[in-house]
Amino acid sequence: MGMEQYKQEFIEFMVDSQVLKFGEFTLKSGRKSPFFMNAGGYVTGTQLRKLGEYYAKAIHDNYGLDFNVLFGPAYKGIPLSVATTMAISELYGKEIRYCSNRKEVKDHGDTGILLGSKLKDGDKVVIIEDVTTSGKSIEETYPIIKAQADVEIKGLMVSLNRMEKGQGEKSALVEIKEKYGFNANAIVNMQEVVEYLYNKPYKGQIYIDDTLKQAIDVYYEQYGAK
Repeated sequence: MGMEQYKQEFIEFMVDSQVLKFGEFTLKSGRKSPFFMNAGGYVTGTQLRKLGEYYAKAIHDNYGLDFNVLFGPAYKGIPLSVATTMAISELYGKEIRYCSNRKEVKDHGDTGILLGSKLKDGDKVVIIEDVTTSGKSIEETYPIIKAQADVEIKGLMVSLNRMEKGQGEKSALVEIKEKYGFNANAIVNMQEVVEYLYNKPYKGQIYIDDTLKQAIDVYYEQYGAK
């Protein structure tokens, strides 16, 4: 069986939006990588609407719809959670509340640390992020969510699993599962991206040729998760 249609479309969408780039990049971690993902590249209404739909389909695929809050950590998670709750309503007719944290607590008007919906005891929460390389953001987010109410976290959804070592030998998504006890999944992983684009022209261009494929293989020999 081939890759799900929405995964194939999402890979094309990342390339079209110039969110996924190939070449030589130095990451925050200091790693030199043959690919780079810049989730700040989704800026137009159409892009955000589509992005929300891909997240909605992946969440539905991995976690079903038995949850009622989508939490997007500030700042990048805010538009993701908004776009995706709208898409879930449109695609599946299910009302999900969106919630995000503020970076700074507000002491007047709409007070507190949360934006959007307040969290209530018994809420079932899915966390949404752009890409997780180290799992650091969950270290910050998890205590914030847990301090607000007694909620059940159903899982984390990111757009791309880079499939590389996090803080130890395992991938960040596996580390998160082991540390916090909830699942972490991605719309697509890097292996699927490579499989889909390697020596296959997309819009007349080959994005992953033999040279780049070799650079990716070398990168994963060094940084790939066990």
